[in-house]
Amino acid sequence: MNESDNRQVARDSLFLMANLRVDGLDGEYRIKVRNLSAGGMMGEGPVRVVRGAIVEVNIRNLGWVEGSVAWVQENRFGVAFREDIDPKLARAPLVIGEDPSPRFARNHETHFPPNENLRKI
Repeated sequence: MNESDNRQVARDSLFLMANLRVDGLDGEYRIKVRNLSAGGMMGEGPVRVVRGAIVEVNIRNLGWVEGSVAWVQENRFGVAFREDIDPKLARAPLVIGEDPSPRFARNHETHFPPNENLRKI
């Protein structure tokens, strides 16, 4: 696929924070993800990357995704992912534990045993 073909790929505009690792640089960099598709993303941040650099991006609900820098323009850059992802997962709510019920909800049976008579008001 050449660069003009990439403009036709469906992108999901969004704003979320992610961590970026750049091959050859120490540490992780906090970046903004501006748009996301199955094959890549546009990032923005204070890190200096060059075209062709191998990177890993920790995207919410997806984990670390490997790719390479496809273009750079000032503090924005494009990343072509090594393997396609499901970009809709990044928009899904964060999963906290395995129980999907709200954390403030209580099981009434733990407070009122089933065999105990309750007073009617």
